[in-house]
Amino acid sequence: MTQVVEEEVTPRQARWAIALFFFVSGFGFSTWASRIPTIQQQLHLSEAELGGVLFALPAGLMLTLPVTGWLLQRFSSRQVMLVGAILYNLALALLGLVEHTWQLVGLLFCFGSSRNLLNISMNAQSVGVQARYQQSIIASFHGVWSVAGFAAAAVGTLLIRQRVPTSTHFAAVAVVLTGVALYNYRHSLVLPPAPEAKRSGFSWPDKALLKFGLIAFASMACEGTMYDWSAIYFQKAVLVPKETAALGFTVYMVAMTVGRFSGDPLANRFGVKPILHYSGVLLLAGLLLAALFPVPLLAGLGFVLVGLGVSCVIPMVFGMAGRTAALSSGSAIAAVSTVGYFGFLLVPPVVGFIAEAASLRWSFGLMALLGGVVVLLVRRLPE
Repeated sequence: MTQVVEEEVTPRQARWAIALFFFVSGFGFSTWASRIPTIQQQLHLSEAELGGVLFALPAGLMLTLPVTGWLLQRFSSRQVMLVGAILYNLALALLGLVEHTWQLVGLLFCFGSSRNLLNISMNAQSVGVQARYQQSIIASFHGVWSVAGFAAAAVGTLLIRQRVPTSTHFAAVAVVLTGVALYNYRHSLVLPPAPEAKRSGFSWPDKALLKFGLIAFASMACEGTMYDWSAIYFQKAVLVPKETAALGFTVYMVAMTVGRFSGDPLANRFGVKPILHYSGVLLLAGLLLAALFPVPLLAGLGFVLVGLGVSCVIPMVFGMAGRTAALSSGSAIAAVSTVGYFGFLLVPPVVGFIAEAASLRWSFGLMALLGGVVVLLVRRLPE
Protein backbone atom coordinates (compact mmCIF):
# COMPACT_ATOMS: atom_id res chain seq x y z
CA MET A 1 0.00 0.00 0.00
CA THR A 2 2.83 2.37 0.91
CA GLN A 3 4.56 1.72 -2.40
CA VAL A 4 1.44 2.63 -4.38
CA VAL A 5 1.05 5.97 -2.63
CA GLU A 6 4.75 6.80 -3.08
CA GLU A 7 4.53 6.09 -6.83
CA GLU A 8 1.66 8.55 -7.16
CA VAL A 9 3.83 11.36 -5.80
CA THR A 10 6.51 12.42 -8.27
CA PRO A 11 9.92 13.63 -7.05
CA ARG A 12 9.05 17.12 -8.25
CA GLN A 13 5.76 17.17 -6.33
CA ALA A 14 7.45 15.88 -3.19
CA ARG A 15 10.22 18.47 -3.53
CA TRP A 16 7.73 21.33 -3.76
CA ALA A 17 5.63 20.00 -0.90
CA ILE A 18 8.54 19.61 1.51
CA ALA A 19 9.98 22.96 0.41
CA LEU A 20 6.70 24.59 1.45
CA PHE A 21 6.84 22.90 4.86
CA PHE A 22 10.30 24.49 5.21
CA PHE A 23 8.61 27.77 4.26
CA VAL A 24 6.05 27.28 7.04
CA SER A 25 8.82 26.67 9.58
CA GLY A 26 10.95 29.62 8.50
CA PHE A 27 8.14 32.16 8.16
CA GLY A 28 6.67 31.25 11.54
CA PHE A 29 9.97 31.42 13.40
CA SER A 30 11.08 34.71 11.84
CA THR A 31 7.65 36.19 12.52
CA TRP A 32 8.31 35.55 16.20
CA ALA A 33 11.91 36.84 15.99
CA SER A 34 10.87 40.09 14.30
CA ARG A 35 8.72 40.97 17.33
CA ILE A 36 11.15 40.09 20.13
CA PRO A 37 12.11 43.76 20.80
CA THR A 38 8.41 44.70 20.91
CA ILE A 39 7.57 41.95 23.39
CA GLN A 40 10.64 42.81 25.47
CA GLN A 41 9.40 46.39 25.79
CA GLN A 42 5.81 45.35 26.50
CA LEU A 43 6.87 43.09 29.37
CA HIS A 44 9.65 45.47 30.58
CA LEU A 45 12.37 42.81 30.43
CA SER A 46 16.09 43.56 30.82
CA GLU A 47 18.68 41.81 28.64
CA ALA A 48 19.39 39.23 31.36
CA GLU A 49 15.68 38.65 31.98
CA LEU A 50 15.03 38.27 28.25
CA GLY A 51 17.93 35.82 28.02
CA GLY A 52 16.37 33.71 30.76
CA VAL A 53 12.96 33.80 29.10
CA LEU A 54 14.38 32.85 25.70
CA PHE A 55 15.89 29.77 27.33
CA ALA A 56 12.37 28.25 27.29
CA LEU A 57 12.25 27.87 23.50
CA PRO A 58 15.38 25.72 23.04
CA ALA A 59 14.46 23.88 26.25
CA GLY A 60 11.26 22.83 24.51
CA LEU A 61 13.31 21.76 21.50
CA MET A 62 15.67 19.64 23.57
CA LEU A 63 13.14 17.99 25.85
CA THR A 64 10.95 17.00 22.90
CA LEU A 65 13.75 15.16 21.09
CA PRO A 66 13.00 11.79 22.77
CA VAL A 67 9.29 12.26 22.00
CA THR A 68 10.06 13.02 18.35
CA GLY A 69 12.29 9.96 18.09
CA TRP A 70 9.56 7.79 19.64
CA LEU A 71 6.94 9.15 17.23
CA LEU A 72 9.17 8.61 14.19
CA GLN A 73 9.53 4.95 15.21
CA ARG A 74 5.75 4.49 15.14
CA PHE A 75 4.45 6.86 12.48
CA SER A 76 5.55 8.11 9.08
CA SER A 77 7.53 11.33 9.21
CA ARG A 78 4.82 13.00 7.09
CA GLN A 79 2.24 12.47 9.87
CA VAL A 80 4.59 13.84 12.54
CA MET A 81 5.37 16.78 10.25
CA LEU A 82 1.73 17.75 9.80
CA VAL A 83 0.91 17.54 13.52
CA GLY A 84 4.04 19.55 14.29
CA ALA A 85 3.06 22.25 11.79
CA ILE A 86 -0.43 22.64 13.26
CA LEU A 87 0.81 22.83 16.86
CA TYR A 88 3.59 25.21 15.80
CA ASN A 89 1.15 27.70 14.30
CA LEU A 90 -1.21 27.42 17.25
CA ALA A 91 1.63 28.30 19.63
CA LEU A 92 2.62 31.25 17.41
CA ALA A 93 -0.92 32.66 17.48
CA LEU A 94 -1.05 32.38 21.27
CA LEU A 95 2.35 34.12 21.64
CA GLY A 96 0.73 37.27 20.31
CA LEU A 97 -1.63 37.33 23.29
CA VAL A 98 0.89 37.18 26.16
CA GLU A 99 0.47 39.72 28.96
CA HIS A 100 2.75 38.20 31.62
CA THR A 101 6.27 36.81 31.61
CA TRP A 102 5.16 33.38 32.85
CA GLN A 103 2.79 33.10 29.89
CA LEU A 104 5.64 33.92 27.51
CA VAL A 105 7.86 31.26 29.09
CA GLY A 106 5.19 28.56 28.83
CA LEU A 107 4.27 29.36 25.25
CA LEU A 108 7.89 29.58 24.12
CA PHE A 109 8.41 26.09 25.53
CA CYS A 110 5.42 24.87 23.48
CA PHE A 111 6.64 26.80 20.43
CA GLY A 112 10.04 25.11 20.69
CA SER A 113 8.51 21.67 21.24
CA SER A 114 6.26 21.90 18.20
CA ARG A 115 9.09 23.34 16.13
CA ASN A 116 11.16 20.29 16.97
CA LEU A 117 8.37 17.95 15.80
CA LEU A 118 8.11 19.87 12.56
CA ASN A 119 11.82 20.34 11.86
CA ILE A 120 13.12 16.84 12.54
CA SER A 121 10.35 15.22 10.51
CA MET A 122 10.61 17.62 7.56
CA ASN A 123 14.40 17.16 7.48
CA ALA A 124 13.83 13.39 7.36
CA GLN A 125 11.45 14.02 4.46
CA SER A 126 14.08 16.19 2.72
CA VAL A 127 16.64 13.37 2.92
CA GLY A 128 14.02 11.08 1.38
CA VAL A 129 13.48 13.55 -1.46
CA GLN A 130 17.26 13.96 -1.93
CA ALA A 131 17.52 10.18 -2.45
CA ARG A 132 15.35 10.58 -5.57
CA TYR A 133 17.80 13.03 -7.20
CA GLN A 134 21.31 12.46 -8.58
CA GLN A 135 22.81 15.84 -7.61
CA SER A 136 22.71 17.71 -4.32
CA ILE A 137 19.43 19.59 -3.77
CA ILE A 138 19.17 19.46 0.02
CA ALA A 139 20.52 22.96 0.66
CA SER A 140 17.71 24.40 -1.47
CA PHE A 141 15.17 23.30 1.15
CA HIS A 142 16.99 25.37 3.73
CA GLY A 143 17.18 28.13 1.14
CA VAL A 144 13.39 28.17 1.06
CA TRP A 145 13.45 28.36 4.86
CA SER A 146 15.65 31.44 4.56
CA VAL A 147 13.43 33.03 1.90
CA ALA A 148 10.54 32.57 4.30
CA GLY A 149 12.57 34.05 7.14
CA PHE A 150 13.56 37.05 5.05
CA ALA A 151 9.97 37.59 3.94
CA ALA A 152 8.71 37.33 7.51
CA ALA A 153 11.34 39.80 8.74
CA ALA A 154 10.35 42.27 6.02
CA VAL A 155 6.65 41.85 6.83
CA GLY A 156 7.43 42.27 10.52
CA THR A 157 9.35 45.50 9.88
CA LEU A 158 6.45 46.87 7.82
CA LEU A 159 3.80 45.94 10.37
CA ILE A 160 5.83 47.42 13.24
CA ARG A 161 6.02 50.70 11.32
CA GLN A 162 2.27 50.54 10.72
CA ARG A 163 1.75 49.83 14.45
CA VAL A 164 -0.18 46.61 13.78
CA PRO A 165 -0.70 44.78 17.09
CA THR A 166 1.43 41.69 17.67
CA SER A 167 -1.71 39.62 18.33
CA THR A 168 -3.16 40.45 14.90
CA HIS A 169 0.17 39.88 13.18
CA PHE A 170 0.76 36.45 14.74
CA ALA A 171 -2.81 35.21 14.32
CA ALA A 172 -2.98 36.10 10.62
CA VAL A 173 0.36 34.42 9.91
CA ALA A 174 -0.69 31.29 11.83
CA VAL A 175 -3.90 30.88 9.85
CA VAL A 176 -2.19 31.23 6.47
CA LEU A 177 0.68 28.87 7.35
CA THR A 178 -1.69 26.21 8.65
CA GLY A 179 -3.54 26.32 5.33
CA VAL A 180 -0.25 25.91 3.44
CA ALA A 181 0.67 22.85 5.54
CA LEU A 182 -2.72 21.17 5.14
CA TYR A 183 -2.73 21.68 1.36
CA ASN A 184 0.79 20.33 0.76
CA TYR A 185 0.56 17.33 3.08
CA ARG A 186 -0.92 15.19 0.29
CA HIS A 187 2.29 15.40 -1.76
CA SER A 188 4.70 14.51 1.06
CA LEU A 189 6.48 11.15 1.03
CA VAL A 190 4.90 8.14 2.74
CA LEU A 191 8.13 6.93 4.32
CA PRO A 192 8.01 3.95 6.71
CA PRO A 193 8.63 4.60 10.42
CA ALA A 194 12.27 4.52 11.51
CA PRO A 195 13.58 1.23 12.97
CA GLU A 196 13.09 1.13 16.73
CA ALA A 197 16.23 2.06 18.63
CA LYS A 198 17.74 -0.28 21.20
CA ARG A 199 17.79 2.50 23.77
CA SER A 200 15.37 5.25 24.59
CA GLY A 201 15.80 8.84 25.72
CA PHE A 202 18.10 11.35 24.08
CA SER A 203 19.63 10.03 20.87
CA TRP A 204 23.29 10.93 21.44
CA PRO A 205 25.44 10.50 18.31
CA ASP A 206 28.03 7.75 18.12
CA LYS A 207 31.69 8.49 17.42
CA ALA A 208 31.12 8.63 13.66
CA LEU A 209 28.47 11.33 14.03
CA LEU A 210 29.88 13.32 16.96
CA LYS A 211 32.05 15.62 14.81
CA PHE A 212 28.99 16.51 12.75
CA GLY A 213 27.11 17.18 15.97
CA LEU A 214 29.80 19.54 17.29
CA ILE A 215 29.87 21.47 14.01
CA ALA A 216 26.09 21.72 14.23
CA PHE A 217 26.46 22.96 17.84
CA ALA A 218 28.68 25.87 16.81
CA SER A 219 26.54 26.80 13.81
CA MET A 220 23.21 26.59 15.63
CA ALA A 221 24.62 28.63 18.52
CA CYS A 222 25.50 31.44 16.08
CA GLU A 223 22.17 31.05 14.29
CA GLY A 224 20.18 31.19 17.52
CA THR A 225 22.14 34.25 18.65
CA MET A 226 21.29 36.06 15.42
CA TYR A 227 17.59 35.21 15.65
CA ASP A 228 17.26 36.32 19.24
CA TRP A 229 19.68 39.25 19.44
CA SER A 230 20.40 40.75 16.00
CA ALA A 231 17.54 43.27 16.12
CA ILE A 232 18.36 44.18 19.72
CA TYR A 233 22.06 44.52 18.83
CA PHE A 234 21.25 46.98 16.07
CA GLN A 235 19.03 48.97 18.40
CA LYS A 236 21.25 49.06 21.50
CA ALA A 237 24.82 48.64 20.22
CA VAL A 238 24.62 50.12 16.72
CA LEU A 239 22.13 52.73 18.01
CA VAL A 240 19.67 52.78 15.11
CA PRO A 241 16.04 53.86 15.74
CA LYS A 242 13.86 51.07 17.08
CA GLU A 243 11.61 51.29 13.99
CA THR A 244 14.52 50.15 11.80
CA ALA A 245 16.24 47.78 14.25
CA ALA A 246 14.83 44.72 12.45
CA LEU A 247 16.88 45.66 9.36
CA GLY A 248 19.90 44.00 10.96
CA PHE A 249 17.99 40.75 11.11
CA THR A 250 16.74 41.32 7.56
CA VAL A 251 20.21 41.70 6.00
CA TYR A 252 21.31 38.59 7.87
CA MET A 253 18.37 36.62 6.44
CA VAL A 254 19.03 37.90 2.90
CA ALA A 255 22.64 36.71 3.12
CA MET A 256 21.58 33.34 4.51
CA THR A 257 19.10 32.95 1.65
CA VAL A 258 21.72 33.71 -1.01
CA GLY A 259 24.16 31.31 0.64
CA ARG A 260 21.72 28.43 0.81
CA PHE A 261 20.64 28.67 -2.81
CA SER A 262 24.32 28.85 -3.80
CA GLY A 263 25.25 25.90 -1.59
CA ASP A 264 24.19 23.01 -3.82
CA PRO A 265 26.04 24.21 -6.96
CA LEU A 266 29.15 24.99 -4.91
CA ALA A 267 29.03 21.62 -3.13
CA ASN A 268 28.58 19.77 -6.43
CA ARG A 269 31.64 21.57 -7.84
CA PHE A 270 34.06 21.88 -4.89
CA GLY A 271 32.83 19.35 -2.33
CA VAL A 272 31.20 19.70 1.07
CA LYS A 273 34.34 19.98 3.20
CA PRO A 274 35.62 23.24 1.61
CA ILE A 275 32.13 24.74 1.95
CA LEU A 276 32.09 23.92 5.68
CA HIS A 277 35.65 25.27 6.15
CA TYR A 278 34.90 28.67 4.63
CA SER A 279 31.59 28.80 6.51
CA GLY A 280 33.58 28.81 9.75
CA VAL A 281 35.88 31.54 8.43
CA LEU A 282 32.89 33.72 7.53
CA LEU A 283 31.33 33.22 10.97
CA LEU A 284 34.54 34.27 12.69
CA ALA A 285 35.07 37.34 10.48
CA GLY A 286 31.43 38.49 10.52
CA LEU A 287 30.88 38.39 14.27
CA LEU A 288 34.23 40.09 14.96
CA LEU A 289 33.46 42.84 12.44
CA ALA A 290 30.07 43.55 14.04
CA ALA A 291 31.58 43.56 17.53
CA LEU A 292 34.60 45.75 16.74
CA PHE A 293 32.83 48.29 14.51
CA PRO A 294 29.26 48.92 15.77
CA VAL A 295 28.25 51.34 13.01
CA PRO A 296 25.36 50.53 10.64
CA LEU A 297 27.41 49.86 7.49
CA LEU A 298 30.14 47.69 9.03
CA ALA A 299 27.88 45.90 11.50
CA GLY A 300 25.48 45.20 8.63
CA LEU A 301 28.36 43.82 6.57
CA GLY A 302 29.31 41.64 9.52
CA PHE A 303 25.76 40.29 9.70
CA VAL A 304 25.95 39.52 5.96
CA LEU A 305 29.10 37.45 6.53
CA VAL A 306 27.45 35.61 9.43
CA GLY A 307 24.41 34.85 7.27
CA LEU A 308 26.64 33.42 4.55
CA GLY A 309 28.59 31.48 7.17
CA VAL A 310 25.64 29.68 8.75
CA SER A 311 23.75 29.21 5.48
CA CYS A 312 25.03 25.79 4.41
CA VAL A 313 26.35 24.22 7.60
CA ILE A 314 23.19 22.52 8.87
CA PRO A 315 21.85 21.22 5.51
CA MET A 316 25.29 19.87 4.56
CA VAL A 317 25.85 18.29 7.98
CA PHE A 318 22.36 16.74 8.02
CA GLY A 319 22.86 15.43 4.48
CA MET A 320 26.22 13.87 5.34
CA ALA A 321 24.89 12.37 8.57
CA GLY A 322 21.88 10.88 6.78
CA ARG A 323 24.14 9.21 4.20
CA THR A 324 26.99 7.99 6.38
CA ALA A 325 25.27 6.73 9.52
CA ALA A 326 24.25 3.13 10.20
CA LEU A 327 20.87 4.55 11.23
CA SER A 328 17.79 5.74 9.37
CA SER A 329 18.04 9.33 8.13
CA GLY A 330 15.53 10.49 10.75
CA SER A 331 17.44 8.84 13.60
CA ALA A 332 20.80 10.19 12.36
CA ILE A 333 19.40 13.71 12.07
CA ALA A 334 17.88 13.45 15.55
CA ALA A 335 21.24 12.30 16.96
CA VAL A 336 23.16 15.20 15.37
CA SER A 337 20.38 17.60 16.35
CA THR A 338 20.73 16.54 19.99
CA VAL A 339 24.21 18.07 20.11
CA GLY A 340 23.30 20.96 17.80
CA TYR A 341 20.31 21.98 19.86
CA PHE A 342 22.53 22.30 22.93
CA GLY A 343 24.13 25.21 21.08
CA PHE A 344 20.71 26.61 20.33
CA LEU A 345 19.72 25.97 23.96
CA LEU A 346 22.70 27.26 25.91
CA VAL A 347 24.37 30.00 23.91
CA PRO A 348 21.66 32.63 23.09
CA PRO A 349 20.57 32.97 26.74
CA VAL A 350 24.25 33.28 27.74
CA VAL A 351 24.50 36.23 25.32
CA GLY A 352 21.96 38.04 27.51
CA PHE A 353 23.87 37.34 30.71
CA ILE A 354 27.19 38.48 29.17
CA ALA A 355 25.48 41.61 27.84
CA GLU A 356 24.15 42.39 31.32
CA ALA A 357 27.61 41.92 32.87
CA ALA A 358 29.64 43.60 30.11
CA SER A 359 27.93 44.60 26.84
CA LEU A 360 26.32 43.18 23.73
CA ARG A 361 29.53 43.92 21.84
CA TRP A 362 31.45 41.61 24.16
CA SER A 363 28.78 38.96 23.69
CA PHE A 364 29.05 39.04 19.91
CA GLY A 365 32.85 39.14 20.04
CA LEU A 366 32.92 35.97 22.12
CA MET A 367 30.45 34.28 19.75
CA ALA A 368 33.05 34.76 17.00
CA LEU A 369 35.14 32.04 18.64
CA LEU A 370 32.54 29.51 17.48
CA GLY A 371 33.53 30.22 13.88
CA GLY A 372 37.06 29.15 14.77
CA VAL A 373 35.64 25.99 16.33
CA VAL A 374 33.94 25.12 13.02
CA VAL A 375 37.22 25.60 11.11
CA LEU A 376 39.13 23.32 13.48
CA LEU A 377 36.47 20.60 13.45
CA VAL A 378 36.12 20.58 9.66
CA ARG A 379 39.87 19.90 9.35
CA ARG A 380 39.27 16.62 11.22
CA LEU A 381 36.61 15.40 8.82
CA PRO A 382 37.64 12.84 6.18
CA GLU A 383 38.02 14.06 2.61
